[in-house]
Amino acid sequence: MDRALYGPDGFFVAGAGPAAHFRTSVHASPVFAAALLAVVHQVDAALGHPARLDVVDVGAGRGELLSALGVSAGCALGSAGWALGVSGEPTRSGRSGLIPPRAGSPETPTATATARSSPSGSGIVVRPSRSDHQHKALHPPIAERLRLTAVERAPRPRDLPEEINWVDEIPDPITGLLLATEWLDNVPLDVAVQSDDGWRYLLVDPATGEESVGDPVSPVDEEWLDRWWPTTPAASGARAEIGRTRDEAWAEAVAKMDRGLALAVDYGHLRDSRPVDGTLTGYRGGRQVPPVPDGSGDVTAHVAVDSVASAGERVARCAYRLVSQREALRALGADGGRPPLSLAASDPAGYVRALAAASTVAELTDPAGLGGHWWLLQPVDVALDPLMAR
Repeated sequence: MDRALYGPDGFFVAGAGPAAHFRTSVHASPVFAAALLAVVHQVDAALGHPARLDVVDVGAGRGELLSALGVSAGCALGSAGWALGVSGEPTRSGRSGLIPPRAGSPETPTATATARSSPSGSGIVVRPSRSDHQHKALHPPIAERLRLTAVERAPRPRDLPEEINWVDEIPDPITGLLLATEWLDNVPLDVAVQSDDGWRYLLVDPATGEESVGDPVSPVDEEWLDRWWPTTPAASGARAEIGRTRDEAWAEAVAKMDRGLALAVDYGHLRDSRPVDGTLTGYRGGRQVPPVPDGSGDVTAHVAVDSVASAGERVARCAYRLVSQREALRALGADGGRPPLSLAASDPAGYVRALAAASTVAELTDPAGLGGHWWLLQPVDVALDPLMAR
């Protein structure tokens, strides 16, 4: 899995990048970037408007999210093309939060819903707090203090705005916001299968995808399975995705934080509802396909979000918060309300834009798709809850 995703010819390193095969919340609607910008402002206020405010995107794809955030924050970014790529009409189906079937199949389309729209049609309103006004004279604008860093193993895109730093490892230390949007599901892991004598590793031919049963799992992996993936003796043949590597990756990321908020957004499951057959699947060319680790497509598995959260909490020594994306976006302003009909009479074009924005919010908040993703919020040395009702 590691070679298929991150090797010299791996899926995330070579080729056009993940956006050519599927879209995430970042690609689905500009509302997502607007919501995260609201979080950036709240982190900035909680930190007392530091001279340098970091926003680090781990698993940055081709820099789409940071480009959108930079443009939204008013940074003088040199290329607007990336922002347009985020807000434009999507051309690929997204990776849904549903547990995939064993055989490949097209993505299930999401239903249409509505959302409260801003006058600009972005679908969410970001307003500075009173403290922002009070401190405006004392602190430079956030655009002047914002430092955007993309963490990705692929080469730097040629047309990425020069103001965005491009690195292959998470920087240290971070004061601000660390983002991991659909990163953890692509942290490589081992798959185990339950046999008569306990858990054994599942082996795979990387060229064909043919599977076979291997050796018993190591003691450290068996310990993780006993704690986080409970089964019964009757569940022989059941599969489990050993999330220990995701726990370690998240803990290492949180450890890079000096002060601020680490936010992971991903599809996942909890201990009491682990899927018996696992979730490992692939995506290629906009379709869900078998998870053959040959480098030609994505290989992904849902995240054991409670295990990951526990690992980060131990490092941060501060309580985490775990909510659905639907709940998080609604708390940040994308509440699902229709634009008033009176707007159709006073501003027909604005009403049409508001309806269009509402349809994009619908996908982000659909509980059967992207709205079912988890938001894991881990504060580090700061009192902060960006999802409190305003």
